[in-house]
Amino acid sequence: MAEPPHPPGGGGTGGEGPGRSRGGFTTKLHLSADGRCRPLSLIVTPGQRADCTQFEPVLEKIRVPRTGPGRPRKKPDSVAADKAYSNGPCREYLRRRGIRHWIPEKTDSEAGRQHKGSRGGRPPGFDEERYKKRNTVERAINRLKQARAVATRYDKRGYLFLGTATVAALAIWLRA
Repeated sequence: MAEPPHPPGGGGTGGEGPGRSRGGFTTKLHLSADGRCRPLSLIVTPGQRADCTQFEPVLEKIRVPRTGPGRPRKKPDSVAADKAYSNGPCREYLRRRGIRHWIPEKTDSEAGRQHKGSRGGRPPGFDEERYKKRNTVERAINRLKQARAVATRYDKRGYLFLGTATVAALAIWLRA
């Protein structure tokens, strides 16, 4: 018997959402936010899923409608992310799309690059002042968690939790 289709971004096996991690059954809410801490895109995954695997899907889901005629905007001006996204595929994706980024280099990556000497390449550009704006994502998550259903995670299915988080995001946008 064929397995029924599940909503995209719904989470783990069969769209359930919770996944096994160190803290028990958990889920992760991956999101992007604008400079005013308003969510632009949301994805729910099981707790054991790595953050960097959802980098491209989160950025691909960004759609900002224009006030006048025209297609929605899909590409951010710049991205500030933490060290979890400091890997080759994430940086290559940003380079390919022409998006400026401020992602600190992991300590072990830096040591490996320096160990190679001149063959290790040059270090990626990093601006500490612009990186400080990364906290807008953390503040956006805190604003989402003002909705009790998002903070306590009552929904058992991933697609239901995604819907709850989307409603909370809409409330943030309507207040702005």
